[in-house]
Parts: sequence; structure tokens; C-alpha cells
Amino acid sequence: MNAHQELKQALHELESCMEEAGMWQMATPPASAFSSEQPFSADTMSLPEWLRFVFIARLHALADAQAPMPMSCDVTPALEAYLTSVPVSPPYRSQLCQSVTRIDRLITDN
Repeated sequence: MNAHQELKQALHELESCMEEAGMWQMATPPASAFSSEQPFSADTMSLPEWLRFVFIARLHALADAQAPMPMSCDVTPALEAYLTSVPVSPPYRSQLCQSVTRIDRLITDN
């Protein structure tokens, strides 16, 4: 399995975790939300929105195109901080963090 296939598998795992945690079903943010210049679009989207509509979508496109991986990825700390402020049960917190950590490592190690 190549790096792009591993990335797609990891993204599917994150999607499943988000669905199970009740963090997947949401409306697409308005087009203006995607033009944010803040890290994680923090001024225009919630972190789950950013994960679903920016992070996951862009990484799927990258993997589908077999494009070069970014130089690094470090989303886990932002997710951990977000999860301290929302009611998500501990098993889902752990699964979500593990999934994002896997993606961070797959990208950074390539």
C-alpha cells in the first residue's frame, strides 16, 4: 500500500469516527467561510466543519491526484484543545485523536 492509499484509509477512519461521535452531519458552510486566513478557519468555521469541508476534502483530492504530500501536518493539538470544550464521550475523543494523529504522521513522515 502506498502513502496515498494509506492516507485515504486514514481519512475514511476519521470520517467514520466523526460520524460515530455525532460530528459529521452538518450543513456546508457559506462560500465566504472558505476564504478565511486564520489557522483552521477558526474565525469562520467550527473545527469539525473545518475537518470535514477543508482538511478531509483537500487531503482526499491530494490522495486521488497522487499529488505530493505537504511538508508537515500538526492538527492533533488543535483537535485536542477543541475536544476539551465540547461534550464528546471519552472513547470518541480517543478515537478522533488517534485518527488525526495517524494522518499527521502519514503526512509528516513522507
